[in-house]
Amino acid sequence: MGRPKANKPRNSILNVRLTDEERSSFEDLSVERGFANVSEYIRFLHNQHVSSAAPEQTVEDFRSKFPKRLIRSFHKTALGEMVWGDSRAHLFNGAAPNSVDLIMTSPPFGLVRKKSYGNEDADEYCNWFRPFAEGFKRVLKDDGSLVIDIGGAWVPGQPTRSLYHFKLLVMLVEEYGFHLCQEHYWWNPAKLPTPAEWVNVRRVRVKDAVNTIWWLSKTPFPKANNRRVLAPYSKSMQDLLRNGYVAKLRPSGHDISAKFQKDNGGSVPPNLLAIANTESTSRYQEYCRDNNIPIHPARFPPQLPEYFIRFLTNPGDLVLDPFGGSCVTGAVSEVLGRRWVCCEMSEEYLTGALSRFTPTPAPLLKDRPGSYEIAPPCAVPVNDEDVPLFADGGAKRPPLAKDESSEPQPKRPARAAA
Repeated sequence: MGRPKANKPRNSILNVRLTDEERSSFEDLSVERGFANVSEYIRFLHNQHVSSAAPEQTVEDFRSKFPKRLIRSFHKTALGEMVWGDSRAHLFNGAAPNSVDLIMTSPPFGLVRKKSYGNEDADEYCNWFRPFAEGFKRVLKDDGSLVIDIGGAWVPGQPTRSLYHFKLLVMLVEEYGFHLCQEHYWWNPAKLPTPAEWVNVRRVRVKDAVNTIWWLSKTPFPKANNRRVLAPYSKSMQDLLRNGYVAKLRPSGHDISAKFQKDNGGSVPPNLLAIANTESTSRYQEYCRDNNIPIHPARFPPQLPEYFIRFLTNPGDLVLDPFGGSCVTGAVSEVLGRRWVCCEMSEEYLTGALSRFTPTPAPLLKDRPGSYEIAPPCAVPVNDEDVPLFADGGAKRPPLAKDESSEPQPKRPARAAA
């Protein structure tokens, strides 16, 4: 599939007369602040000025700006509905206030390069997200939850991270009154080493393998129960339950009582969710290929919404995904007996999503890997003298390697004479 045209292509050029000193200052500040060029820096300054000067918009402003005619029903099931169009129209003119138990979504990430599924520029992300934040606050119940799966981004041309997803979190809490219940991290064991430039070529960063997931709510006490999402006991814990345990004060200061031996059916899971995203031959993908439908490139695995739907909702509750994509959230909700609504602006993605419900929703996985293996730090022995650091921090790109044996190596410091 060819890459679709950008909604706002940058095809206009503006010439600005500068002195040599002004141009030099612009270039120096652009580099200092991590921008790839002066154009990016000027756009950043402009966006900052526009956002600070823009008047604060109210719910009524958004209700008139996103009328109901911007959405229509695309497909209905026994429990849910796909909605085609701008989800902001659903948030302000479709859904009733205080009607949603869980908003489970993965919005377009704030990446530094535009992709086919419509991600937003990192430096404009928070302003773009404001109508959604106001809409979430309007439709979410007081005991409901907002779960946002959001990946990070890298500063253009630098091995440093953007703070956009953290700024989004701060905005939601400090400006819109949401509470951060707990952050989660989705670790994808199958994720390839990225970004390749800094991980594989210059060797100054490690693989970026986790997404942050913000679990928020309108009040400090949303409904939840972690007994719904227990993990299997480890082998050592199974041995303790079987053979008994002597209650005592541990060296760490924790007082382990006899209650530690109680079998609760499983262990409380950590906030690190290990889910491999390796789907390649699913019913959805085969349907899209057979019908020449674009496959959504940023699908999260069904186990991710399943975890939060089980953890935070009851059967019959309403789950909303305002960035529905291929409707994974809706399919999981249907199987778990929850009502649901998925909004998506792309008709092609919704057409492909029909396969998730035809003839019936695919069942959730029963046989799941017991665990994924992750090596402890520094598990491979290395002699520091044989592997010196890159003194320039990777600022200079090494020459292209001709074969596997010619990977870039930093210069070793000269040994002092004996």
